[in-house]
Amino acid sequence: MTKKVKISSIPSLIKAFIYKKYKEMPLLDKYILKQLLEVFLMGVIIFTSIIFASETFTQLIKQITLYGIPFNIALMMIVLNLPQVFVLTIPISTLFATVMTINRLSLNSEITVLKACGISISRISKPIFAFAIVMTFVSFFISEVIVPTTSMTSKHLAIYSLQNKHVPEGRMNFTLKDSGKDGVLKRLIYVEKCEDKTLNNITLVDLSDKDAIQIVQAKAGRTGALGWIFNGGVIYTISKSGKIFNTSLFDDSTVSFGIENADGLVKETASQYNFFKLLKYINKNKLDKDFVEKLKVKYQVDLYDKLALPVTTLALTIVGIPLAITPPRVRYNRGFLFSVIIIFVYYLIRAFSLNLGETKAISPFMAAWLPVISIFLIGSYLYYKKAYTIS
Repeated sequence: MTKKVKISSIPSLIKAFIYKKYKEMPLLDKYILKQLLEVFLMGVIIFTSIIFASETFTQLIKQITLYGIPFNIALMMIVLNLPQVFVLTIPISTLFATVMTINRLSLNSEITVLKACGISISRISKPIFAFAIVMTFVSFFISEVIVPTTSMTSKHLAIYSLQNKHVPEGRMNFTLKDSGKDGVLKRLIYVEKCEDKTLNNITLVDLSDKDAIQIVQAKAGRTGALGWIFNGGVIYTISKSGKIFNTSLFDDSTVSFGIENADGLVKETASQYNFFKLLKYINKNKLDKDFVEKLKVKYQVDLYDKLALPVTTLALTIVGIPLAITPPRVRYNRGFLFSVIIIFVYYLIRAFSLNLGETKAISPFMAAWLPVISIFLIGSYLYYKKAYTIS
């Protein structure tokens, strides 16, 4: 009779499995992985801090000053965007850990001793490749599962903040104006009373249509993810000459008020979708005139980049191992220098390739995968020369 396993006991089973595999792991692998993990965590902290200081902090100031978002909400949005940064820092942190660890073993003559004992470079590299493969899947998981959720939450938080900054709690008999990017008045809203974030007895005059004027009267309203939601009202459509075209009753009606001038903050981005949802989004909108060709190509490049970027972790590891092995006469640590050079070359190729893809000089698939393929081929050649040839 088989024994059923409770769902609550699954984490314990996973921990037991990992612990068992760790106990069975050869001492050499444990030794290398311990050093690798220490440098990797340090690399994640360093590179995440650099990206945060150079890009994310600037974005925080922009959100506060340009869009008027409160500091606490802007800070929360930055935290929600951190998983996107981790997808970028995991490959370079793995490279950093690989180069620093191998370089340290080489400088301490540990690689020389291991080779003298009959342990090859390929055997020494085995735990490093295993670590790189795990980090590839971790990066892919963050990109496909966590990033879309946090990006969408950040967007909704921005919309919520922009909508609510126009809600004057506790005021009575006030008017709100909504203007377009050119400063022309689009909507005029009168509210009798605002209490508990609820607008009572609302009258809205919509002037956004050149041929007609809409007057909306509602008993109550509130802010929502897509705009202001009016409950229980009537809409009058009037021509410029004063003739009533149409009158209609509604239970709920949504008006996008307060976010028209914040396109850069609330616009759709590829990070809000995982691979399959982004592919579906592209296919769904490919015949839409508003989905311009340039935007379509950019989304296609981003689609393939969702697969290529995590695999970069493994490609950078392959090129990092042979470059980190120090010749016998060299007695200084070249690990950090080589890490910086490799990262610089990779992102130079990546920026150039993505730009070629977005300008349609090469296919979107090649634009995303060219940097990975280039680094992988260079790394494979160097690794073969170092591991399988006699110097």
